[in-house]
Amino acid sequence: MRTAYTFTGSTILDNGAGLFSVWAPFRESVALSVITPESATIPMQRDDDGYWQVVVPSVSPGMTYNYILDGQLKRPDPASRYQPEGVHGPSALVEDNFKWSDEGWKGRDLNEMIIYELHTGTFTPLQNFKGVLSKLSYLRSLGINAIEIMPIAQFPGHRNWGYDGVYPYAVHNTYGTPNELKALVNAAHQYGIAVILDVVYNHLGPEGAYFSDFGPWYTEKYITPWGAAINFDDQYSDAVRAYFIRNALMWLEEYHIDGLRLDAVHAIWDSSAKHFTEELGEAVTALSHATGRKKILIAEIDFNNPRYITPTDQCGYGMHGQWVDEFHHALHVVLTKEKDGYYEDFDGLPSLAKAWRDSYVYTGQYSPHRKRKFGVVPHAIPYDRFIVFTQNHDQVGNRMSGDRLAAKLPLEANKLAAAMLLLSPHTPMLFMGEEYGEKRPFLYFTSHGDEDLSRAVSEGRKNEFKAFSWAGDVPDPQSNHTFSQSILSWPAPGPLLEYYRYLIALRKTRRALLNTERDNIWVNMPQPGDVILSVERAGNDDRLLLLFNCSEEQAVFVHNRPHLLHKKFDSSVAIWQGPGPTAPDEVKEGIAITLQPYSAIIYEIV
Repeated sequence: MRTAYTFTGSTILDNGAGLFSVWAPFRESVALSVITPESATIPMQRDDDGYWQVVVPSVSPGMTYNYILDGQLKRPDPASRYQPEGVHGPSALVEDNFKWSDEGWKGRDLNEMIIYELHTGTFTPLQNFKGVLSKLSYLRSLGINAIEIMPIAQFPGHRNWGYDGVYPYAVHNTYGTPNELKALVNAAHQYGIAVILDVVYNHLGPEGAYFSDFGPWYTEKYITPWGAAINFDDQYSDAVRAYFIRNALMWLEEYHIDGLRLDAVHAIWDSSAKHFTEELGEAVTALSHATGRKKILIAEIDFNNPRYITPTDQCGYGMHGQWVDEFHHALHVVLTKEKDGYYEDFDGLPSLAKAWRDSYVYTGQYSPHRKRKFGVVPHAIPYDRFIVFTQNHDQVGNRMSGDRLAAKLPLEANKLAAAMLLLSPHTPMLFMGEEYGEKRPFLYFTSHGDEDLSRAVSEGRKNEFKAFSWAGDVPDPQSNHTFSQSILSWPAPGPLLEYYRYLIALRKTRRALLNTERDNIWVNMPQPGDVILSVERAGNDDRLLLLFNCSEEQAVFVHNRPHLLHKKFDSSVAIWQGPGPTAPDEVKEGIAITLQPYSAIIYEIV
């Protein structure tokens, strides 16, 4: 009996035969066109659901092939596992023969993760999976226990962020082979590091996406920033949903990936009684139970809507976590004073305090940028379900010059940002290089082969920045120089790296910092003119007072509670290349605490 998630693509069976399956419901004929090692054309048989299949005896790994539609049109496999010649070339048959050695690995819960986002092509000079593998020891020594890899599905050319992928099942050919990705995951698990993969289910890239030649993959019911929407709820959508769910299960099962970050889930348009993300969540939960390994789903959502991360038995969609941009936006305004574009919605320290307390800044009030009321309060959802960051690929790369915080702010401000991130109750995510103060930009880059598309992308980037007052010329996304500027420099280790390492270790060991329930944090909401954010965190008889001076001048906090305070951390000390501490080591009620500019202090409440 056919399951809801019919196999598509190609695979080598136990008897050495090859199974080929493709969905093309409106085609009169489909044939398998074998290119290498020996040319052959083999007719395929259609079933009642529009899937065409054939079993070919005695195939070999690396065999290249296309499909011939109605005797004329040659196209690669939409579920290709490998595209050795790129998006326009033939597909290749891949053998699943990797020898795993991670039998004892059970995954990680989101609430224990310190996530590190990286781009395979710019993380190391090797620009591939082997380069990422070579840095696993470094990442473990930093305290990272989860890496989030930007999309690796086959995209056009050699350079891309990955969001222009057009073969969701295929590992990008310049990053390495499927087995080299598996080797990276296998090694990460040996180091105690979970692997999260960024996947794109809201659109397919503009070059090399031949899906429409096979069937109704798109719907005109909705219009997205990329054009017609993927067909998740229109006629014939069952096969489309099955394709993407099988894709997720492939990464999680065959590649032992621990979790998926779903790009822009708000652009997955689906009015079905069961939303695609809910159906996906059920399939992933079943896989997790079957394998005995934790598998997580993280959604990037531009809606302050907790429904996506609410359990299904509470009428939610059952995702496990959500990226939250607003923590970044509020902190960015505090540190840089920028108010262009979407930053106009954030008023500095009050917004940042609200991000700490409520996870969302907008919980129903009017948004000047959106010109409407926006968001709801995420009642009863633990803080650790929200992933926050001071930088990520979007917030750096979608700046015109791709400038990072380390390139525009003094060391003390960067240290304050790190403390804000790592001492918050939310799940923290670092962006590659921030831990040592990388100053090279992370720019937007592509290598499309279509000249008209290339021009359109370049013009589109210029139009994107009209809402901002950034000066200068927009870097050309198609230029190899734009890409090469974005490769990390990996300088000699400095004090900022040790500072990050210390805060990560503290976060993992201090009971108050491990508690992410909403009734164990107290944020003192700032009054007009305030520059200090004060927060109390508690857990298992451990109670801490966190103080953050968000100004470039010294500031005073008066301790007005009947508790003794013992200082445990001060970002201004000399070991972190600070200006020297001004806050006392022990504080009684009524004592004033002077904080250095852009500094963070932790006191234990006795």
